[in-house]
Amino acid sequence: MNIASWLYQTALACPETPAIRFGTRLHATYGGFASRSIGMAQYLADVLKIKKGDRVAVFMHNCPEYLEALHAALWIGAIVVPINYKLHPREAAWIISDSGAKAVITETGAVYPDADDLEGGCIECGIGESGLVEAATQGATVTPPVETADDDVAWLFYTSGTTGRPKGVMVTHGNIVAMSLAYAMDVDAVSAEDNSLYAAPMSHGAGLYHFPIVRAGGCHIIPPSCGFDAAEIAGLAQELGNLVFFAAPTMVKRQIAHAAETGYNGEGIKTIIYGGGPMYLADIEEALSRFGSRFVQIYGQGESPMTITVLPRKLVADTTHPNADARRVSVGFAQVGVKVRIVDENMREVPRGEVGEIALAGDTLMKGYWRNPEATAAAIVDGWLRTGDLGSMDPDGFVTLTDRSKDVIISGGTNIYPREVEETLLAHDQVFEVSVIGKPSPEWGEDVIAFVVLREGSSCDTAELDRWCKQRMASFKKPKQYHFVQDLPKNSYGKVLKTTLRERVAQD
Repeated sequence: MNIASWLYQTALACPETPAIRFGTRLHATYGGFASRSIGMAQYLADVLKIKKGDRVAVFMHNCPEYLEALHAALWIGAIVVPINYKLHPREAAWIISDSGAKAVITETGAVYPDADDLEGGCIECGIGESGLVEAATQGATVTPPVETADDDVAWLFYTSGTTGRPKGVMVTHGNIVAMSLAYAMDVDAVSAEDNSLYAAPMSHGAGLYHFPIVRAGGCHIIPPSCGFDAAEIAGLAQELGNLVFFAAPTMVKRQIAHAAETGYNGEGIKTIIYGGGPMYLADIEEALSRFGSRFVQIYGQGESPMTITVLPRKLVADTTHPNADARRVSVGFAQVGVKVRIVDENMREVPRGEVGEIALAGDTLMKGYWRNPEATAAAIVDGWLRTGDLGSMDPDGFVTLTDRSKDVIISGGTNIYPREVEETLLAHDQVFEVSVIGKPSPEWGEDVIAFVVLREGSSCDTAELDRWCKQRMASFKKPKQYHFVQDLPKNSYGKVLKTTLRERVAQD
């Protein structure tokens, strides 16, 4: 089944229902959304000669036309290659080349002005170009999309490439259906009344989350900033109501900081789905105190998009269970249709409570890495994905992440998990953000190094944080150095770039 058939069905059933807004301004109803997408699809097929199975890259900021471009490619059975808009054009060009894309849709149509900028005869098409705009606005008849199999690739997502060149994750139509059903069952009760806001990049999980909203006939809100702005979100929430959005923990932290400054209490926000990085206990407790029970946590990877575990809002907010705090710092339990195990290096399941690598299997698991059978074979063993994330599972099935395997610090032969140190430092009332890494040490193997962002107006120093840690953790886990910084380097999705911090330490 072509996932674009969901838009087709909603357009037939509810053609006049608002589908896309730019801020509060209506951009398209569902009938218009489908018609505009089909018009673009006809342009891709007739003018650019895109056919079923071809790749179409989308390299743009969040905008109303982004959703239309996605569905235009899907409508003709092509494969969408969403590219992070914050990448340098050269980096994006490598992805375009590796995917073999026949076309790339950009905002201006002039990202690649020279004929040699793109390989393989790939054509750049601006979303505002007259031919594409005319095709989108000519009032195309709403006809069914091209048939595809569940195992056909729909979404070719390139990983961040922190350990080398990015790899293309092949997400199928069936994977997206499974993810969407898990969303509706476990994450948020999807409704036609939902106003789904896109503050995080639509090239990532936030974009994938638009599919269940389409199926339910909810409205998609593109903020005028085309990104994350806490004041803007608060204003849209109060004006539109029933706002739902995905946010990295760092975005949640900024939203709550804005609320603390302005007295905003979360009015108009239905659900904030958070994931993509560690949410520390102190941060979620402050968020709950400001906004109440509006938070759901998910854990996923590109290889199982947005769908490994879930901590539902009821459990995020629960204070009555004997293990309430431990559950709140976990990432919850396996989402519907997903199996999760904690394994050792030989893929043998470890006892409950012990740390190992998180592995998963299920209908959301990727088809494999694009044109990379060696990487696929290394990642998927007997149908189980090795995530590279370390964690433990309690007797009730709740999974607690420790760190990425590459981020574990080994000092004096002992494993130190950066998150444990970060949690301790963040409990200090003058610490706003922190990231902990290992620094090579001739004596110990690695030393623990902490990068600390203080709250505005704070005057905390190394001696104070040293005393704080000594009172709360074993001495060998305590940072050897503290670097006080104005902010932490983050990618476009809000994840702290520990690789950049390691490079900074190496340069120092």
